[in-house]
Amino acid sequence: MTSDAGNRWVLIDAPSNLGLRPPEPGAVPGADKAPGALREAGLHRRMERAGAGWAGVVLAGRYVDDVHRADGELRNQAAIIDHSLRLAARIEEVVASGGRPLVIGGDCSILLGAAIALARREGRFGLVHIDGHSDFRHPGNSDECASLAGEDLAAAVGRHWPAVANIDGLGPYFAAEDAVHIGCRDDDEYLNEVRSVLGAVITASDVLSRGVASAAERALAVVGEREGYWLHVDVDVLDPTVISAVDSPDAGGLDAQAFVELLTTLAAGALGVQFTVFDPDRDEDGAQARLLAELIAAGVGVEA
Repeated sequence: MTSDAGNRWVLIDAPSNLGLRPPEPGAVPGADKAPGALREAGLHRRMERAGAGWAGVVLAGRYVDDVHRADGELRNQAAIIDHSLRLAARIEEVVASGGRPLVIGGDCSILLGAAIALARREGRFGLVHIDGHSDFRHPGNSDECASLAGEDLAAAVGRHWPAVANIDGLGPYFAAEDAVHIGCRDDDEYLNEVRSVLGAVITASDVLSRGVASAAERALAVVGEREGYWLHVDVDVLDPTVISAVDSPDAGGLDAQAFVELLTTLAAGALGVQFTVFDPDRDEDGAQARLLAELIAAGVGVEA
């Protein structure tokens, strides 16, 4: 790992697809290829030119559909827990060196790694969860729990099975009132529940109609007084006309300008940030990877 990190960004690649359902029977999700595709598109080179450090790759275990898994068990559950613990350790190393982790996933299950890392620290930390979906499916509201990439926010605030929501007795990793969700669509199945539970919920239409500044102000009002906050960004918050190479593209998302403006404000004060769910298998010519690399770099304050 790069030493003497100061307060600069330090890249970590977390190529996991463990939390996703298979795109079709017998197939394997492609989100684990995102760090490599974004590196090829120039993201890492651009970040390193701007002074970012490098903390290597935290590899995930092999994806297995687990169609015969036990009741009350997630797809790839043991592998997710193992990957989360190793990713948490790497994030802790970066933070201990004074750096700011910039984690390139991978699917949304990698949120557990950051959650565990912060839960091990002294103090109270917040979470800003930017995602085109609420990711709040959990055993209390659904009989379909299986894929942590659609359940990560629920697990992060202690609403899931203890095996994933209370790893090493650290759960809930974030208090629900210290968590903010931004970006789900107005027809999200769990919207009413997250509004009743979290510190703030701001839909994509709220951002577009009321403005990015208002959304960021509302988010920071919740997490700004904590010892710090983690920023989770699922790129499916973008409208499919911008980025469609994701697991579940839904219309009504943010445009590129709103996305960058929101990141610029929120990443500036974050302890760390992660980007998830880009799927290079759905990006045949690499054009979306190149665009996303530009948007991420701009959002974390790196000039072209």
